[in-house]
Amino acid sequence: MSGPGGSARHARNLHLTRPLDRFGSLKTKLGVLVAVTVTAAAFITWVGLRYELGPTRTFPLAIVSALVVTQVLAHGMTSPLREMTAAARAMARGDYSRRVTATSNDEVGDLARAFNQMADDLASVDVAHREIVANVSHELRTPVAALQAQLENLADGVVPATPEALEGALRQTERLGRLVGYLLDMSRVEAGVVGLELEDVKVRELLDDAVAEAAAAARVAGRDVRWEVRVDPPELRLRVDPVRISQVLANLLDNAVRHTPPGTLVSVRASGSTLRGDVVIDVVDSGPGIPVTDRERVFERFQRGNSPSVTGRESTGGTGLGLAISRWAVAIHGGTINVVDSHAGEGTTIRMRLPARGPRVPRSAGASQGPA
Repeated sequence: MSGPGGSARHARNLHLTRPLDRFGSLKTKLGVLVAVTVTAAAFITWVGLRYELGPTRTFPLAIVSALVVTQVLAHGMTSPLREMTAAARAMARGDYSRRVTATSNDEVGDLARAFNQMADDLASVDVAHREIVANVSHELRTPVAALQAQLENLADGVVPATPEALEGALRQTERLGRLVGYLLDMSRVEAGVVGLELEDVKVRELLDDAVAEAAAAARVAGRDVRWEVRVDPPELRLRVDPVRISQVLANLLDNAVRHTPPGTLVSVRASGSTLRGDVVIDVVDSGPGIPVTDRERVFERFQRGNSPSVTGRESTGGTGLGLAISRWAVAIHGGTINVVDSHAGEGTTIRMRLPARGPRVPRSAGASQGPA
C-alpha cells in the first residue's frame, strides 16, 4: 500500500508526463503545443544556420525535433483517452473497477471525471442487480420448496388430502403468486411503464372493500383480528386509480395483520384537510411497532423491519417488496407514505397522504398498466 511518499512521487510523475495539465482548456493546450513545436523547429533552424550545417542537415533536424516535442506533449494530452478506451473494454467484459486518472481541468479532464462517475454508477447497478437476483432466488425457493414438500406428501399418501392440507398448499401458491406479481410490478416501475386510470371514489367504500378482502384473507390464514374503519367526514371523496390504491391498502393491511397479536385491533382511519386539499389515510396495528431507525429502510426493496412478529420470530413471511411497491404507487399519485409516531397503546402507524383532486400532472391513461 503506497504511503504519502508514494503519492507524492506519483503526482510528480504525472506532472512530468502531462506537462500541459496546468492549462484549463483544450484549445489553449493545442495552441501551446503548436507554439512549442514551432519554437523548437525555429531554434534548430537557427542553430543550423548559425553553425553553417547546411539545409540538408538543418531541415531534417528541425523536423525531427518538432516531431519529438509534439510526441512528448501530445502523449500526456491523450493518455486519459487511452485509459478510457482500456477501461471501456474492461467494462465490456464485466469489470467495473477500472478508473481514469483525471488531473487536467480541460474538456478531456471533464470527460474523464464523467467517465469515472459513470463507472461508479454502473458498478453500483451491477451490485444491485446481483443482490436482486440473489434475493429473488431466495424468496422464490422458500414457497416453492414448501409447496413441493406438501404436494409430495399428498401424492405419496403420507398426508391425507384434507381441506387443511390443501389450504396449506394454496397459501404457498398465493405467496408465490404475490411475489411474482410484485417482481413484475417492480420491473415495470424501473422501466418507467406506468399509468393511472383516475376515478372519483368514495373513501368509505374504498376502505370497506379493502378491509373486507383483508379480513377474508386473515380468516383463511387462521389469524384472529378485529377491524375498525373510520372516515371523517363520512362523505369524503378522492380522485385516484382505485386499482393501485387498493393494492397499496392490501399490502398495508397484510403487514398489519402479520404484526397484530390475535384478538387485537387493526384500524384504518381517513380524514380530509380542506386547507391542504389532501386526504390522509392511516393504517394502525396493535403490534410492537417499527424502530425509528428502520422506518425509511422498510420501504426499500427486499427489506423488512426488525420488529418481531406476533409469533416472536423476526421473519413474518413477507417478501420485502410490498412497501416498495406501495411507495411507488403513492408517489405517481403525487402523494407520500411514511411510518409516523403512534398514539399510546398502538403499534405501527403507516400514513398515506394523497391529493384529493388527484395528481397535478396525471400519467397518460393510454400508458401500459401494471398488474393489479
